[in-house]
Amino acid sequence: MDFRHSDLSLEYQGRVQAFLDEHVYPSEHEFEQQVAANRAAGTPHRTPGVVQTLKAEARSRGLWNLFLPDAEHGAGLSVLDYAPIAELSGRSAALAPEAMNCAAPDTGNMELLHLFGTPEQKERWLEPLLDARIRSCFSMTEPDVASSDATNIAASARVDGDRIILNGRKWWSTGAMRPECEISIVMAVTDPDADRHQRHTMILVPTSTPGLTIERSTTVFGYDDGPHGGHGVITYDDVEVPTSNILGHRGGGFALAQARLGPGRIHHCMRSIGMAERALDLMIARAAERVAFGKPIAAQGVVQEWIAESRIRIEQARLLTLKAAWMIDAVGVKEARTEIAAIKVVAPRTALWVVDKAIQVHGAAGVSDDTPLAEMWAGLRTLRLADGPDEVHLASIAKHQLRQHLPR
Repeated sequence: MDFRHSDLSLEYQGRVQAFLDEHVYPSEHEFEQQVAANRAAGTPHRTPGVVQTLKAEARSRGLWNLFLPDAEHGAGLSVLDYAPIAELSGRSAALAPEAMNCAAPDTGNMELLHLFGTPEQKERWLEPLLDARIRSCFSMTEPDVASSDATNIAASARVDGDRIILNGRKWWSTGAMRPECEISIVMAVTDPDADRHQRHTMILVPTSTPGLTIERSTTVFGYDDGPHGGHGVITYDDVEVPTSNILGHRGGGFALAQARLGPGRIHHCMRSIGMAERALDLMIARAAERVAFGKPIAAQGVVQEWIAESRIRIEQARLLTLKAAWMIDAVGVKEARTEIAAIKVVAPRTALWVVDKAIQVHGAAGVSDDTPLAEMWAGLRTLRLADGPDEVHLASIAKHQLRQHLPR
């Protein structure tokens, strides 16, 4: 098991670091100002202008679609080679991933279209997404069922000749509120009497289709996540699309969901580690500059323990993430599912722990929007639910372990 990165990955790491230092970090304050201005104008989901500027800069530097292993459309990086690049982007999670066209949910949707789309679907939807001319959302989770069990998804898609009639209500469709969002990938039941893992189908639904209504966005601990397109609540009321909009094959929705969520989960974990590193940097800087009870906070034993513990936990999480990445490259997502489940639990928990200690060192400033820590905490806490809650992943790991040791 070798975690060394290729020369190509090392080159990209250096280029991404330079992009962060020279353009992304200096743009964070301007980004926040533009977000506030959009909210004040009643357009919270409008893309801040600085994001477009950063996209142009990233593209001119060849830092574009790096998540896609296909060398024709991406950088040709393995999952292991992309890991440190995704981690770097997580250090400025609000800006860097989207600036390089490597932000969820578009990454997962592009991967699905790349792997399973027909030539016509790729031309109509994948190419504009790769070019960042449009955005997309993934419409799977539903308010009326426990969506942590994907086989519970209840929205119906009745096939009638060469058309599909879709009915249902979804929420947490991230990105749906953005004006640029033109396509929704919807998971719905096409074959209710089939095996529970063969009942669902993924369908490409243009957001302009009659009957598709975006009701509102949900908030995350009070954050509207406006510049990232919010988290749409969408009603599908007799929405009609042709059967040629089926992604993959009829009844294959569950398998496609697993194919999408595997790489998506590891990308989230990589970015989480980057957020933890940024939080640790902020913690150390604050501890060094603030004085309490006659000495720098950094001289307090408990703060030194937090700093040391943060470093240890980050290194542990990174190593487990790299192992999962190596396994995906070596044996595929299916065989690496236990390692992916493990990092999906460990990485957000680790990053949350570090962010929490950074907040404590910052005092009242840590829970305000004067630092990125509070928003980091909200996003990371949500990640313990997104793409499957901790408990589902723990149950999966336990079943795998039990199968190896109990009599059959």
